[in-house]
Amino acid sequence: MSYVEKGDEMDYSKIKIPNHVAIILDGNGRWAQERGLTRSEGHQEGFNNLMKLTEHVFKTGVKVLSVYAFSTENFKRSKEEVDFLMNLFVDKFEEYAKKLKEINIKLVFSGGRGNPVRQDILDVIDKSEEMTKDCDGGIMNICFNYGSHLEMVEAFKEMHNDAINGKLDFNTINEDTIYHYLFQDLPPIDFLIRTSGELRLSNFMLYQASYAELYFPKTYFPAFDAAEFDKALIEYTKRDRRFGGINYEATNN
Repeated sequence: MSYVEKGDEMDYSKIKIPNHVAIILDGNGRWAQERGLTRSEGHQEGFNNLMKLTEHVFKTGVKVLSVYAFSTENFKRSKEEVDFLMNLFVDKFEEYAKKLKEINIKLVFSGGRGNPVRQDILDVIDKSEEMTKDCDGGIMNICFNYGSHLEMVEAFKEMHNDAINGKLDFNTINEDTIYHYLFQDLPPIDFLIRTSGELRLSNFMLYQASYAELYFPKTYFPAFDAAEFDKALIEYTKRDRRFGGINYEATNN
């Protein structure tokens, strides 16, 4: 099947569009080092690419995009690199939120808000979420100071407290209940992409990605542009999602 029209434009009517896409933004530092640049310059290019890529992703029909921007473990990196990333966030994220508002995308954040996250970063997060809170064209979920283990521990603590206070009946808890207690109540991930060729999930949205299709392109994130994302969609379209069952129609064909 051909997925492109004349002029090499993608025909999205022939593509299976995932509802929720998640991307682990990996390879900024290696992209920079291979070009004789600093790791910080790589992070700058990665952020620039995220701003451009986001609009394209939602244009394809994706409804939720989650990105792994900064993990709880990333604070272990050098002070110089961490400080650059934090300052980049403060300097640029309001501009990013304004762009999301222009295309009617709601911005939410997933992650811990305690130490060592700086107050000026929390202020930017709050302002950005407030700016886009009424947008209903899609959801952009930024995972910042995020770890899936942390998310589940916090969820279970909150469930326990609600049960003690009579707000939650343990007998009614099911798989969907847990989603409601995560950092954001979002639908399950359909398609999870990790750029740079690394073959691991690195503690990213483990509960939400239980039945996600996984894709590991070798492209570093600063070079993972609209064309690369379209390649990913073609790969997703070829996948046979069975959720533990068997697609008998596909098997018999």
